Amino acid sequence: MTEEAAKASPFQVEADATAGYWRKRADTTLPPPDMMGAYMRNRPVPREPVEGRKAWIIGSGIAGLAAAFYLIRDGGMAGEDITILDTMRIEGGSLDGAGNPEEGYIVRGGREMNWNYDNLWDMFQDVQALELPEGYSVLDEYRLVNDADPNYSKSRLMHKCGQIRDFSTLGLSRSQQWELIRLMLKRKEDLDDVTIEQYFSPGFFETNFWFLWRSMFAFENWQSLLEMKLYMHRFLDAIDGLTDMSALVFPKYNQFDTFVRPLVTHLQERGVKVRFDTRGYDLDMAVAGDARTVTAIKIKEGGKDAAIPVGPKDLVFAITGSMTEGTAYGDMDTAPVLERGRHDPGDESDWALWKNLAKKSPVFGKPEKFYGDIDRSMWESVTLTCWPSPFVDKLKELSVNDPYSGKTVTGGVITFTDSNWVLSFTCNRQPHFPTQPRDVLVVWVYALLMDKEGNHVKKPMPACTGREILAELCHHLGIGEHLDAVVANTKARLALMPYITAQFMPRAAGDRPHVVPAGCTNLGLMGQFVETSNDIIFTMDSSIRTARIAVYTLLGLPKQVPDISPTQYDIRSLLKAARALNNNEPFPGERLLHRLLGKTYYAHILPPLPEPEASQRKAAEEELNGLLGKGNQALGTLIGWLERVRENLAARGR
Repeated sequence: MTEEAAKASPFQVEADATAGYWRKRADTTLPPPDMMGAYMRNRPVPREPVEGRKAWIIGSGIAGLAAAFYLIRDGGMAGEDITILDTMRIEGGSLDGAGNPEEGYIVRGGREMNWNYDNLWDMFQDVQALELPEGYSVLDEYRLVNDADPNYSKSRLMHKCGQIRDFSTLGLSRSQQWELIRLMLKRKEDLDDVTIEQYFSPGFFETNFWFLWRSMFAFENWQSLLEMKLYMHRFLDAIDGLTDMSALVFPKYNQFDTFVRPLVTHLQERGVKVRFDTRGYDLDMAVAGDARTVTAIKIKEGGKDAAIPVGPKDLVFAITGSMTEGTAYGDMDTAPVLERGRHDPGDESDWALWKNLAKKSPVFGKPEKFYGDIDRSMWESVTLTCWPSPFVDKLKELSVNDPYSGKTVTGGVITFTDSNWVLSFTCNRQPHFPTQPRDVLVVWVYALLMDKEGNHVKKPMPACTGREILAELCHHLGIGEHLDAVVANTKARLALMPYITAQFMPRAAGDRPHVVPAGCTNLGLMGQFVETSNDIIFTMDSSIRTARIAVYTLLGLPKQVPDISPTQYDIRSLLKAARALNNNEPFPGERLLHRLLGKTYYAHILPPLPEPEASQRKAAEEELNGLLGKGNQALGTLIGWLERVRENLAARGR
């Protein structure tokens, strides 16, 4: 490539590690596309002045807040020039957390974290922690909590009314292991509109792996196989911690107090404004050829229609769709009543903006693919506010630490594998709210299957009151006879969410818009319903990443947003994942690798073998017998060759 051509080629903000073979040469002086390190912390110089430009952000979920953060930190915009619009009266979107012991606490959902959430930690290492001295960030606080209190579960799976089910392995047969391996080898482009149940054999859905996977990530059998594949790649480095959840890190408090409050404080201190009770439901656009420029935001503010003019240099960022919009609530004596059409959320919803954009051009995708069948995207959660009771006594038995100790409690969700609802519950570090009384515990319960009758309460979960859901939970814990005592010391608040897994619905290319749709000059779309190169959805990290892509692209910043972490290509991750999938036993060929590399520098990448070294040669021969068949004439030749290679490698290393 000539120097002129290199200068003329557009800067790729959204780096894609799978786009082609990468090697170092004169025209590829940027870091590898999936690198994330200190070198990526540079602050770029905007190509165009930002003075006088305004930014309008529709939605104060984590993506909207992240857009404001990156406009300021990397884009150099003044906070006073940024306005966030939100339909609610509080920031945070789906990252909520509220209540008190008198009325009961409520958290609609929770977030597990991974240490390679590169965008999340990139942002929060620059946000001041609210409970630490000046200069200590939210990331510092997170490490302080988790380094001193590692996460794991000792009761991850349960069944038979209170018994812990063996979850030490993923419980996959050899054919089921190959189903997963073949899935990882498949091209993304070949999985349009394919569902999980169309691909896997029936027995797969009864394995430990599927119960662990579906309850941790909220997958349903009828949802997107493509998304499951992307999740496999994204969390490959954590597969060996899937059973006991030792691969996860959790916040000190609920997600609102841990993330939203400090981030909102950070933005407000820099002048960012938030307009509540304001729904942005459509965008006026000037169209010139293939170019589309937003000229006004149509809003409903305080119930009245209005329009916000958008200047030619101004920017608009919008969150498409909503996971928690239309939530129906209930309590101990009331079942939630869903006020949503089964196939259309209506014009007075947070889906209205995307619906109206999709009418303008195919580049804005097909929102109906995601909101069009709430029976397949809905599940329910319950937040319990608990005082001492037989339920708390049982919780203590199942927990890693005493629930009142301030340390890890259950270490993540505990799932009942014989529950018709696929019921799970969890107790995170307590207090879960900063002002929570010390004698109160907050426990979160959720279930995936909404059309099944309970095992004890013969109703689908959405038809149940909080008292009835507690009865079902106590039944599965084996404490049903103590229900009255549990009810007397527990408050329940219910949240039935029709779109909570809408982002997992089967999809094809073009169903989701790109972050900056083709031709858009001043519009960026963000959140869980936009297309990115390789990333997954339903994580805080992916939402933040879409905001970074939008900000850097629209401001023309010469700064990459890294592709997802390269750990999926790390040979160590591949080897330990293979061992985990093989139920912690040496995978086919592993002993041969030990014979080849056992005396070399690279021996440390191999998981230790279960047999003593003296018997490893015999075990390797038996493995070859299994691979090639007994009596195979090549067997002796191959073993001899392996031994000679091994000896030569060891000799050269001396």
